[in-house]
Amino acid sequence: MTLDLNEFVATPRVSDGAWGTQLQQRGLTGGACPELWNVENPDAVEVVAKSYVDAGSDVILTNTFGANRFALDAHGAGDRAADLCEAGAAISRRAAGQAVKVFGSVGPSGEVVMMGEVAEDALAAAFAEAAGALVRGGVDAIVLETFNELAEAKLALTAVRDAVDVPVISSMTFASGPDKTRTMMGDAPADLAAMAGTCGAAGVGANCGLGPDGYVKVAALLCEATDLPVWIKPNAGMPEVRGGETVFPMGADEFAGYVPRILDAGARVVGGCCGTTPEHIRAIRAAVDARR
Repeated sequence: MTLDLNEFVATPRVSDGAWGTQLQQRGLTGGACPELWNVENPDAVEVVAKSYVDAGSDVILTNTFGANRFALDAHGAGDRAADLCEAGAAISRRAAGQAVKVFGSVGPSGEVVMMGEVAEDALAAAFAEAAGALVRGGVDAIVLETFNELAEAKLALTAVRDAVDVPVISSMTFASGPDKTRTMMGDAPADLAAMAGTCGAAGVGANCGLGPDGYVKVAALLCEATDLPVWIKPNAGMPEVRGGETVFPMGADEFAGYVPRILDAGARVVGGCCGTTPEHIRAIRAAVDARR
């Protein structure tokens, strides 16, 4: 049965936290391809997925953010996109069990659509390939996340909607402009909302780029512009370099302190992006439960 996203978020839901930093703690080296671990080190990937289930997530993602042909080409694995997506979905599905939903993560291609350097039909085929494999692996929905260019977000949404029969959420990164409510390309939350409504998205969202303090306003702008469910996954604060390493400084309790404001703005799903951990998700879970 296809998931009814509106019914699922009738009460606020908790998503998961970061994957990349958690895999790095388990031995993934900087610059390596996380998605290859879906077949080379699946046990470690499943540990991360299960850690978020145990922390109280209602929905977890998949270790497939960069598992499209264009992004994988940088690692010489472009022809393995479908296998890596299907494997990543199966891992999260095992960890989730029956009570927790699995949403397939699809990130941008790394190409700029407006430059016209890559054929749009080739990009669309890559997104459709990833989505089809994720559905074969058992996901309940697709999240197109961390997009910075509205043209690519539209292309991906249209391609995925044509390829699979599951809900699709379109999420962009808003961290630019004078008040940090624009994408790198200058798109506003209302622009995403309008595109998503026209192209058949089941939900819209914002992730990465900012901490939860910045995404309170973005959540409000999205909710003002659409009746679609809004998905918010901020970073654990703004990155800092300490001892030569990039860290995200916001602790779990401070992060969760913003959750009531994000919910008041109208968001229906709250989780974490870069730098967040199972501890952050436990704190978000507590904050969401306190509102019920």
